[in-house]
Amino acid sequence: MPEQSSSPSPWWTGHRHRDRAPVLHARARIMRAIRLWFEEQGFVEVETGILQVSPGNEAHLHALSTQVAGPEGKRQLYLHTSPEFACKKLISAGERRIFTLARVFRDNEHSALHHPEFTMLEWYRAEQGYEVLMEDCAALLRVAASACGSSALRWRGKEADPFAPLERLSVAEAFSRLAGIDLVAALDAEPPAARHQLAAAAQGAGLRVAPDDDQGDIFSRIVTERIEPHLGRGRPTILTDYPISQAALARPTPADPRFAERFELYACGVELANAFGELTDAAEQRRRFEADMDEKQRRYGERYPIDEDLLAALAAMPPTSGIALGIDRLVLLATGAARIEDVLWTPLR
Repeated sequence: MPEQSSSPSPWWTGHRHRDRAPVLHARARIMRAIRLWFEEQGFVEVETGILQVSPGNEAHLHALSTQVAGPEGKRQLYLHTSPEFACKKLISAGERRIFTLARVFRDNEHSALHHPEFTMLEWYRAEQGYEVLMEDCAALLRVAASACGSSALRWRGKEADPFAPLERLSVAEAFSRLAGIDLVAALDAEPPAARHQLAAAAQGAGLRVAPDDDQGDIFSRIVTERIEPHLGRGRPTILTDYPISQAALARPTPADPRFAERFELYACGVELANAFGELTDAAEQRRRFEADMDEKQRRYGERYPIDEDLLAALAAMPPTSGIALGIDRLVLLATGAARIEDVLWTPLR
């Protein structure tokens, strides 16, 4: 008798699609409701090109590339990891409120919460502070839940009320409350001492620290293992005021230049959105991009080109706030699905 395969049937088989259809139809309702909400707020929906000269310049971000033939021969382009650079150019060109529902691509990402191709909602508000984006997030959580008739966001036994006021917590407060670590003291130390102090604090909290971990690695491990699982329980959480070293595209806060105008939205321990008061200093942005690409070269043996048009556009860009929200994760939590493939119409598997 032939051995039975334990792999699930392809997504296009009738019985599997019937099982997934209620969630997929809920996704469609959420997408319609989101578009309507933005229209009512006076936003213009834009479409950004998938092929870009640079996929972004984050050290740990991995892109997919291709070659495009033209009159001058072939040139290498990248599938964008975010529509951010194109959206900023549109703001520089004169748009003031824009949003896009973009298909984006990232390599080395496949898990219950990750997929190499996914949908990112990005929106930008020119000449408005980034705190208004927090109000947008609260509204969109209500929109998504209402569109699919859900009273709670759910993920692996955790729940959050999408209609409740958002909790607001600074990164420093989260480190102190949830990990027992004084982040401000580490930031005030000189770089070698800061790394040593943060490493000792992480080890004291029961975390592994490798000899070649830099300060950013240690920071990320503390957030991932000690802080994120506790965020967005009962109600969604805004985690705000990141150290400037952890916000490559954000401007410093006016009150304290050690911290940046960056926040992330969490529900049920899952990161849903990442927001910035956008950096418009082209020289400083170039310095940060080059530092990140040096780190990428050191770690992975590769680097991505810098988008010179973006840096030129920053000179014409007014003060702007921007945010990226993972649509698939939002649908996942609003419908109570188990894996990100369950909320994608045509997943890879």
